[in-house]
Amino acid sequence: MGIENVRNIAVIGSGIMGAGIAQVCAVAGYRVAMRDIGEAYLQKGMEAIRSSLKKGVERGKLTQERADEAVARIRMTLNLAEAVEEADVIIEAVPENLELKKQVFKELDEISPEDAILATNTSSFSITEIASATRRPDRVAGMHFFNPVHAMNLVEAIRGDSTSDQTIQIVRDLAKKLGKTPVNVNEAPGFVVNRLLAPFLNEAMFCLMEGIAEAKDIDTAIKLGLNHPMGPLELADLVGLDTTLAILDYMHKETGDPKYRPCPLLRKMVRAGRLGRKSAKGFYDYTAK
Repeated sequence: MGIENVRNIAVIGSGIMGAGIAQVCAVAGYRVAMRDIGEAYLQKGMEAIRSSLKKGVERGKLTQERADEAVARIRMTLNLAEAVEEADVIIEAVPENLELKKQVFKELDEISPEDAILATNTSSFSITEIASATRRPDRVAGMHFFNPVHAMNLVEAIRGDSTSDQTIQIVRDLAKKLGKTPVNVNEAPGFVVNRLLAPFLNEAMFCLMEGIAEAKDIDTAIKLGLNHPMGPLELADLVGLDTTLAILDYMHKETGDPKYRPCPLLRKMVRAGRLGRKSAKGFYDYTAK
């Protein structure tokens, strides 16, 4: 199978990343099945897609006709088997929990077409370990998108221990069809971006916890001093503090390197339910926005 044979894509998960992935696939002309475990999750995902497309039309990024066609290509379902029955590529975007992802891949392997490619949007976990839950590790790869999916151009195409050349090529070609730039990555904790980003965000949190500067001043210093579009604490709020903590915990466990030890302030905030933009409170308060 080559990219020319890919017509149907299943996206497992309709959260921030799942909905974003479903959107860019539909805009690119693919038929998309978006699956989640609750109707409310699916409806929220579709609302996010419609809102994003509406903004795209208002900004002249796409026509209203193209936006309407994209929405029409997406079907929502609670049934996993129904979502993947005709899928050529399946992209998993469930919460960043390794055991959950392995269970999902085990189920996908049992019910999806034999030649379907199984891709995970994990931001840090082992592709090899996730693939071990299947009988087709050669057809499992990482396809790590970035938030917001419609605006961020990068996709990390990650090879596990048994991922075939053909699988990586299809993942790369699909990323290009979606208007993204793929980079080849050999499996390692955090891949490329999060290996560099996680300790950066973590150190910003230590600066805040130690009273070196206030959150706004830390972010302003990085934006003006390094010409970053967002400060590290703003970015952590966007990524999700629970996701950031999961990445740091995993990388610390896998590498034993103390630079990945999560800042105690981060763990405290996650325990308090302050997860960033997704909960309307993180390092900043979003309740009025």
